[in-house]
Amino acid sequence: MQTTPAKAKLDKSVQAHVNLAQVDLVKVDKSQNKMFLLKQGKIVKSYRIALGGKPKGHKQYEGDQRTPEGRYTLDYIKEDSAFYRAMHISYPNQADITQAKNQGRSPGGQIMVHGQRDRAGWRANIAQRLNWTNGCIALKNHEMDEFIALVDVGTPIEIRW
Repeated sequence: MQTTPAKAKLDKSVQAHVNLAQVDLVKVDKSQNKMFLLKQGKIVKSYRIALGGKPKGHKQYEGDQRTPEGRYTLDYIKEDSAFYRAMHISYPNQADITQAKNQGRSPGGQIMVHGQRDRAGWRANIAQRLNWTNGCIALKNHEMDEFIALVDVGTPIEIRW
């Protein structure tokens, strides 16, 4: 079978993803609006991210517009998200639930790494310079495709200020 130039380019791209696959840790530095994909302690990819509207500090309760801090797991992919593709973060853990209950509130949930709304178009670059989510971590749509290709369900995510 003969390979066309487009097919050869795709194969190289897929091969690059295979070589980067098995990312073993995702780190988020909220203070820099950056996400890093690590494999054996080395950064293999980084992204500019958008966070919740009030990024500083750990998520306290549903609706506070904060992105959680701590160590969680990326536990499933959600293809039918209101945003372009998503991977769920295992927030809240038991400590988050207890903390929110002590305040008489719900901890919330449905915290995801996700793309942008499908109609973002040219505004995607602008949106990535703002913190506009309700506590999630947002990437550009093409970056979300790459993220899902490189990060397996079950990968830990560390989120810090």
